[in-house]
Amino acid sequence: MSIANRLQDYIADRKLTWDPVSHQPSSSCMEAAHLAHVSPDRVAKAVVLEGNAGYLMAVIPANQHLDVDDLGEAIADDLALVSEGKLKELFADCQPGAVPPVGAAYGINTLWDESLGGRADVYFEGGDHQTLVHMNGTDFGALMRKAATRLPDSCH
Repeated sequence: MSIANRLQDYIADRKLTWDPVSHQPSSSCMEAAHLAHVSPDRVAKAVVLEGNAGYLMAVIPANQHLDVDDLGEAIADDLALVSEGKLKELFADCQPGAVPPVGAAYGINTLWDESLGGRADVYFEGGDHQTLVHMNGTDFGALMRKAATRLPDSCH
């Protein structure tokens, strides 16, 4: 598999370039970074949440952790991680757990760590556990800025 169809179409519609980075099967963004020989701070990971306002995605570097309670407090919502079963529904064109950090491609409101857009290169799950999407940081920033909101610093 290359990347999920919805993600590929979303990126193509914005006329941004990317290339696939294949690696051995992985079970997490941190492991994918290791297997692809990429620094984890350049890998964007998605954390999908559900709250009173519906679904929400937070995008942070793979080497950081999201404080769900702090984020909920910052946006005045009661948030919880989405179940694996619900992830399968929301990201039907992706393998379980290989969620692309581009919520807008799936109609999900997204908050992101804007520092990712300042990196020279950004990598992220493309819908399977053997391929990372590689984009330059400027293109990743353009992809996110039009459809995502800044994640409060206190949350990660």
